[in-house]
Amino acid sequence: MHNFSQEQLIQYLYGECSPILKLAIETSMKENIALDLEVKTLQRTIAQLDSLQLQSPSKDLVDKIMQYAINSKKEE
Repeated sequence: MHNFSQEQLIQYLYGECSPILKLAIETSMKENIALDLEVKTLQRTIAQLDSLQLQSPSKDLVDKIMQYAINSKKEE
């Protein structure tokens, strides 16, 4: 039984792993219910993240951050 890292599983889900790793993960998923569930959970998480609407911060917030940075630099 293999212990795959989260990074390896994410590479697998994004199609960025080697053919050997892909085969190893798919074979292990057939034999290991916990691994299969983990991969399916990661798939759902990726789908949810991909569906999020990204929003830009408000101009007011950006201005406050910039002013804070300027003031912090002056205090050094």
